[in-house]
Amino acid sequence: MSAEGEAIRSNDYRKDTTVKAPSTRPAAVLGLDVGKSSHWACLIDRDGEVLASAPVRNREAELDALFASAPAGTLVVVDQFRNIGSLAVRRARAAGLGVAHLPGLAASRAAGLFAGEAKTDERDAAVIARTALGVPDSLSGVPGRGEALEAARALSSQRDHVVACATRDKNRLRAVLLESCPALEAAVDLSDRRWLELLAGFGGAWGIARSGAGGPRAEAAGEAAAASTAPPPALVEAENRQVRFLAARISEALDEAGALEAETAGLLEGDDVSVNIFFTIFTNVFSPI
Repeated sequence: MSAEGEAIRSNDYRKDTTVKAPSTRPAAVLGLDVGKSSHWACLIDRDGEVLASAPVRNREAELDALFASAPAGTLVVVDQFRNIGSLAVRRARAAGLGVAHLPGLAASRAAGLFAGEAKTDERDAAVIARTALGVPDSLSGVPGRGEALEAARALSSQRDHVVACATRDKNRLRAVLLESCPALEAAVDLSDRRWLELLAGFGGAWGIARSGAGGPRAEAAGEAAAASTAPPPALVEAENRQVRFLAARISEALDEAGALEAETAGLLEGDDVSVNIFFTIFTNVFSPI
């Protein structure tokens, strides 16, 4: 057990604060094997006796009742503290209970030390609770961040999703263009807004060529079409439809990513500590699409 007042720091780069190791054993440990609709809760006292083991729905009222029934000084330990585990963490803290995280690798290794081989929610919750009680150094803190930092994290996560969708759409758009007119695919720069506007407005090489649009990009598309044999009309129309749709979605993603970046910066404006923490944890926050 860690000495009184000794500081421990998680080795997970997504946790940004140092937390205090417990100086004494908690009165009890409540291990939660978290799930989407329900968790399995295993409550053991400091001597390792099982006080309760049962499922609990992932709903605020049920979680509040569970934490209210736990002895004072209980440590709640979860195997996931984001997403499906976030409500349990918030409600445990609201009940005044300490919260810790047992990382997946530590839980997996610990599971082999306990009797039984079947992987069930009940057994997993017991493993979490007993490991937390017997090997407290395996635990990581679940530090609370400020409201602005949490909001910035959420927006950054959304931007990551937008970037991933845009990358998928770019790959699909290039595949469509390559199948129809490799010369146009080679000429197109999908990071150029004017190319995206041209593609979103008229479609592929032959859609642009017959549109009468002007400018160097339209001329490049016309040259590509002139140097290639046009597919049958039905295929040209199918290509145009796909190209217009994908180019428009990529443009929307660029707009959304820019808006998310601005909102994130606004949340952190003037808070140098949060900015440093944020960019340490989310190093890819403003990576280009």
